[in-house]
Amino acid sequence: MTFFQDYPIPAMPPRPRMPEFVPPPWSGPPRYELPAIVPVGRFLHRSAGRVVAVESVSAYSTGCTFNLTWTIRRTDEDDQEWAVMNAGFFNRFGPPGPSVSGKDIFLFGVELPDGTRASISTVDQYAGPPMGHQPEGPVFTFRSGGGHGGDHDLSGTGTLWLWPLPPAGDLRLVTQWTAMGIEESSITLDGAALRDAAADAQAYWPDGTPE
Repeated sequence: MTFFQDYPIPAMPPRPRMPEFVPPPWSGPPRYELPAIVPVGRFLHRSAGRVVAVESVSAYSTGCTFNLTWTIRRTDEDDQEWAVMNAGFFNRFGPPGPSVSGKDIFLFGVELPDGTRASISTVDQYAGPPMGHQPEGPVFTFRSGGGHGGDHDLSGTGTLWLWPLPPAGDLRLVTQWTAMGIEESSITLDGAALRDAAADAQAYWPDGTPE
């Protein structure tokens, strides 16, 4: 017989089920929805050793996500220049210091058919209206997908969320990262095509919640 053989195991107290947090529609893609994928495959920027590309758009019932990839290839940079670029590339998500200017930041923008504009940067990836506030839109936010680098190139991925769905007409996406040699450049997408695709987004469950 051991000392603790008859030790009574206390019953766990009942734990009330926490109420489910339902994020507002403008804050990101719906949680329980399969988007329609719109292939894009276009360069938002392409120059010597620099590429920013839009691979596709995920169209949801409430908005759309632009799926991005970018690569900076080493060309004629010496070791010191490349080390500085490495530091700038991987610090793009940190809080900007007092010496940081617009040329140091990876910027994205969107222009709607009526001329309305919104912009975001990688250092503002968690920026947005307060959760208790209902914005008029457009809401335009960035989320990082990660990246890697070495002696030959630097690369990363990310997404841009646009709420609400754009109206029919020309939708212009813009980017700039001057410190990395990416001057302002843009492409135009068809807003109507994104709206049409969103009609094919599928809810996981009929009422939007799991059974």
